[in-house]
Amino acid sequence: MKHHAKATAALVRKLGRDRVATSGDALFRASFDGSKLSFLPEAVIRPRKRDDISTALALANKHRVPVTVRGGGTSLTGSGSPVHGGWVLNLSKWNRIRIDADAGLAHAQAGALVADIQAAAETAGWVYPPDPASKKYCTIGGNIACNAGGMHGGRYGVTRDFILALRGHLPTGEYVEWGAATKKFSAGFNLRDLWIGAEGMLGVVTEAVLKLIPKPAERWTLLTAFPDEVAAFRAIRTLFAQRVQPAICEFLDRHSVQCAETKTGKTVFAGQPGKPVILIELAGSPNELADTKPAVLAWAAEHAQAFREAHDRDEAEELWTVRRKCSGAMFALGDSKLNEDIVVPLANYEKFAVFLDKLRKKSRLPIPTFGHLADGNLHVNIMYHRENRAEYLRAEKAVGELMKGVVALGGAISGEHGIGLAKTPFLRLQHTPAQIKAMRAIKDALDPNGILNPGKMFTLFKVWEHPRLNIELPWDHK
Repeated sequence: MKHHAKATAALVRKLGRDRVATSGDALFRASFDGSKLSFLPEAVIRPRKRDDISTALALANKHRVPVTVRGGGTSLTGSGSPVHGGWVLNLSKWNRIRIDADAGLAHAQAGALVADIQAAAETAGWVYPPDPASKKYCTIGGNIACNAGGMHGGRYGVTRDFILALRGHLPTGEYVEWGAATKKFSAGFNLRDLWIGAEGMLGVVTEAVLKLIPKPAERWTLLTAFPDEVAAFRAIRTLFAQRVQPAICEFLDRHSVQCAETKTGKTVFAGQPGKPVILIELAGSPNELADTKPAVLAWAAEHAQAFREAHDRDEAEELWTVRRKCSGAMFALGDSKLNEDIVVPLANYEKFAVFLDKLRKKSRLPIPTFGHLADGNLHVNIMYHRENRAEYLRAEKAVGELMKGVVALGGAISGEHGIGLAKTPFLRLQHTPAQIKAMRAIKDALDPNGILNPGKMFTLFKVWEHPRLNIELPWDHK
């Protein structure tokens, strides 16, 4: 790892020690993200104004110092870990939010927590739908970097679908604005769409203008159980074929349900433990729900082994318990989890269920799976014990086979986590050499000195050869 003592000294002189940390705990805390892959930076920058960012980036670009932008540090793939050291640009304090209630827009700085944006929007009678599980901890800047989604993605869309404009900086430090606070913008190239999902490799986002939607008047929740995963997947395809679009459509396989039931000490459906479930939530006006609910109940009566509907929000919360508890409960199966966020096309759901059962048997590891059925984004959790070398090696192999299987089914190796470091070995399964060459050309054009988040996405990183920190983060086991 190259050191940049001269450039770092110049940075301190220009910004001051109150804005640049070069020693102590600040460096360690900025060395890792949710992946727990740790690489110590030389400096952590906490800018107070736009000029601070311009100055830091111009200096970094001149001296070719790697810069990793940091928000909440929740990335599970290592996108926020400064693998080449250099400087970390910490924007977590850039968290101002302004709601334009008349226009239905949110103006949010990059460090604003997604949960805070949602709360501010709801107070004004609006909704910001993208809701990753880490929304209490992750920032809108990080969501933009990996194009995060969440449970509402199938009905409403993901982060990209709600970005009207981005403001920020080129690697040279120059300030730019892409798009505007308008729902139409056709004035030249809009690099906004390139920055979204680029994992901070093309520019530094400092603020976003977000589109909001009206707050639904009512919600209705239904929990359904099925004899097996294939039956559940087959059933949901028949519901979607009726043009029913749930606000939320969550799937939990039998292994995920068993984990939640063990954790809570309660079976989801009395006398039928460990059945895969689909949780459906409709949202809309009273008339919209009155039109759709009968079709969903008829579907459940025909296809489900058992079902329960909520008649009020308390009952809805009870039905949600299995979904909220399953992820943290999986650690009873192993102290380490590989949470893979793959995507499967609707037409191949049943084939994926068969494939996953074969992978469980072959790997001899627990692989509880849950996710978002309306968009095919499933979280496959490969559980193992860190100190068990044999399990560790089987988990490594299982991830590779999972990625190959998903791509063979026409799916994607990531739906919302991004590539970062951890998924670099699989990028070439997803993309042809020509596609990767085109992406690299864009990177080289916008960041010719390669200072922004280097070592990510395109450079092979052998994640299994790097030990992870043995620490607990606030969102672990949630």
